[in-house]
Amino acid sequence: MKISGAKIIVETLIEQGCDTVFGYPGGQAINIFDELYLNSSRINHILTAHEQGASHAADGYARATGKVGVCIATSGPGATNLVTGIATAYLDSVPMVAITGNVPTSLIGRDSFQEVDIVGITMPVTKHNFIVQDIRELADTLRTAFKIAKSGRPGPVLVDIPKDIQTGTCEFEPKKEPVRPYPLNFASDLALKQAAEMIREAKRPYIYFGGGIISGKAANELLALAEKIDAPMGCSLMGLSAVPSDHPRFLGMNGMHGHYASSVAQDEADLVIALGARFSDRATGDKKRFSKNFKIIHIDIDSAELDKNISSDLAVSGDIRDALFRLIPMVSKVERPEWDKRIEELRAEEQRRLESAAAAVFEKKCGNCTSPCPMTGIPASERLVPYTIIDIISQKADEHDIIVTDVGQHQMWTAQRYPFRNPRTFLTSGGLGTMGYGMGAAIGASAAQGRRSILFTGDGSFGMNLNELATAVSQNTPLVIVIMNNGVLGMVRQWQTLFFDKHYSNTTLARKTDFVKLAEAFGAKGVRVSTAQELEDAAEQAFAYKGTFILDCVIDCNEFVLPMLPPGGSIEDIITEIK
Repeated sequence: MKISGAKIIVETLIEQGCDTVFGYPGGQAINIFDELYLNSSRINHILTAHEQGASHAADGYARATGKVGVCIATSGPGATNLVTGIATAYLDSVPMVAITGNVPTSLIGRDSFQEVDIVGITMPVTKHNFIVQDIRELADTLRTAFKIAKSGRPGPVLVDIPKDIQTGTCEFEPKKEPVRPYPLNFASDLALKQAAEMIREAKRPYIYFGGGIISGKAANELLALAEKIDAPMGCSLMGLSAVPSDHPRFLGMNGMHGHYASSVAQDEADLVIALGARFSDRATGDKKRFSKNFKIIHIDIDSAELDKNISSDLAVSGDIRDALFRLIPMVSKVERPEWDKRIEELRAEEQRRLESAAAAVFEKKCGNCTSPCPMTGIPASERLVPYTIIDIISQKADEHDIIVTDVGQHQMWTAQRYPFRNPRTFLTSGGLGTMGYGMGAAIGASAAQGRRSILFTGDGSFGMNLNELATAVSQNTPLVIVIMNNGVLGMVRQWQTLFFDKHYSNTTLARKTDFVKLAEAFGAKGVRVSTAQELEDAAEQAFAYKGTFILDCVIDCNEFVLPMLPPGGSIEDIITEIK
């Protein structure tokens, strides 16, 4: 049966199990959107306010489900508007297929209207990309894109499709089922036996895991290993939600803004078992100092990550779930009472430092800003603080609600404090650190799961893509947006306070934006709060509301994210209190 290229695109998406796509139409993609219109009963298209929002929505859809997210844009600016979202997915290993229209093949390279070399632009931030120049290869190219996106270490793939490929016709034969990922590579028996021997010799093992545990579906195996070898666990930002936050062996996130107990326990270990993590600079600090006290076993599906940032004593390439499943029988069950006692001491010390830091913040006074601090006039005893905001919201939320953040102080506070219970319920931009990620991701995640999303954001981050309120309202998205509004670019300001002699250059926003009126203008609801009791009352309204609701939470600009390892610093330089 001969059909058009545009129809082949839609039929292949449906064939691959795609039920929802996100995008924005334009001249060089109009044929694709016509086919989406004709097949709207078979595949859902969500129109975003901006192509960047579409790419983040596809990302959120993928993270929440583990399926491949799909976004579609036209040529030129439509395609380039996807790039930030594609790069975000690439740095966090998110499976995505981005489809772009382009000018006809005869016009490529002639500086045609809205022409850009999107394949060249995205080459550094995709697992692979294609430009289709023969309609007979279109369906198989899309199938290969899906196959690459979800194989091994997941990631984004771009498929650029010129206009004449969309309008041309050729024979199309649908496949009976979606493509399967390429075969996994498995760890060698010898490497796993060596790992087991290193674990047997260890006195103070520590398990450090990342997002690979979630994408590799290895949470149960992780917990079984920790239990058998009596080891505490810590994780990278991307590892959060893999295990319940209240698991007795879990110490929380470590690294630059990680939990004190988690970071110190790792430093005092004699063996670190790194699972599905890449040892980024935010996780290690001073690389020369990082591993001087312990040996490292590093297991990862992507062999390129082994010994890239930190040299390991044993590098094991292979599927993480399979590797752990085979490793567990090789190790003996042991108890380590002295190590356990030390871990409890670190937990107690963390709590003491936390209470001390909180008290220090209450003693601070506003006045460092070039404009009045939004907290001026509110007594310290009534002041709304970040952890209180997170505690109140978490108490109102369901454990299956999807928690999304933008990037900045609010992101770290959420990572430190929110009580995650289930995998794939925490979505954040960890690698690229994309301010403005949250709105699109929250919409995509909610569309994928049919559940409420909760977005923790800051007034700076929210300003990046608040236009996606239009999308959330038009889709009747069940979304609670919690803005930690301190009137400043908080994370950069924190660095300016600590390392730049309080030179607050362009971090005091001094904007007059009324987020409650903004919500109403977009067709959402909103309430501004500045005390815990006000938030309690407003949160009741927000969680009872069926659509999108903004909670504009006023906090002090002197609130800092602590602990903090200075850039390039080590655990010896940890900051737990601002004097």
